[in-house]
Amino acid sequence: MKDTVVRRPGRVVAAGMAAALLAATAAGCEKDTAGGQTGTGEVRYPTKTVQLMVPAAPGGGWDLTARTMQKAMTDGKLVDQSVEVYNVTGAAGTIGLAQLVSKNRGDAHHLMVMGLVMVGGVVANKSPVKLDQVTPIATLTAEQEVIVVPAASKYKNLKQLMDDARAAPASINWGGGSAGGTDQILVGLLAKAAGADPRAMKYVAYSGGGEAKAALLSGDLTAAVSGQSEFKDLVASGKVRALAVSGATGVDVGGGSPAPTIKEQGYDVELMNWRGVVAPPGIDAPTKEAVTALVDRLHSSESWKSALQKQGWEDFYKSGDAASTFFTSENQRITTVLTDIGLG
Repeated sequence: MKDTVVRRPGRVVAAGMAAALLAATAAGCEKDTAGGQTGTGEVRYPTKTVQLMVPAAPGGGWDLTARTMQKAMTDGKLVDQSVEVYNVTGAAGTIGLAQLVSKNRGDAHHLMVMGLVMVGGVVANKSPVKLDQVTPIATLTAEQEVIVVPAASKYKNLKQLMDDARAAPASINWGGGSAGGTDQILVGLLAKAAGADPRAMKYVAYSGGGEAKAALLSGDLTAAVSGQSEFKDLVASGKVRALAVSGATGVDVGGGSPAPTIKEQGYDVELMNWRGVVAPPGIDAPTKEAVTALVDRLHSSESWKSALQKQGWEDFYKSGDAASTFFTSENQRITTVLTDIGLG
């Protein structure tokens, strides 16, 4: 069998009793733990179809992540059960988040792909359901942000741009993705690091990368922010210039050589658009260990490593206690940033 097994020391809990206890606390919703325990107290996972929720429309980064996980699990024969992906759209993922917390509470066979955008979405949408209500499992991947300007721009480096942003915030039109998302978070962090007023930054939110590209090329935007892969074609064609990337090391965003990092240009800012996976609340510690063990195996598999290379994703893996600590710190950091720029 390829199911993940976690051994439980101590007394044996019968599967029927565990299910009954969970049902009693579930307010009438179907719940279960890992779904199976052996006579020696082992927790076996999964024992039925694994449901991967994408809290957004098909075609985006979360959707691609979930479907890549699905393929790696099945092609790599990491599970003997099927893996299904389904989409719940709306409000930067917070509608799906609410469903996971309420409808799927206690069911370890329902997992959700999420990431930094959801952290911002909870704040910007004033969601009544918070990320501290879910069960953190792991972070998976990360992508750097890039700051670009038109090729004809007077700004040759990030310092020139941020000097003007500090002196005359209204003179800089920033553009990027949804309000409260990774792109606007980066603008807010940059403003703080440069000594500018984050609330004074003029930021235009676009629903898709194509709209932001068109606005930048038409002159409506002074600078645009997005994932580092988004502007590769325009950088390579010479239509835009990359001023900085947001990670710890420079990466080539289409110019043939690594773009400088924000930190290298004197601003203490580092931000990765990370993605991860969480489980519903209400699962016990041995069940969480079993789910985490499966995702650990996914991360170590050749099928997942191949997918990382194919998609150009950075390996940003943290699981268990490291993942929980990271989720908590990111919640605190991003909530502070969005409050500073008036979205909190």
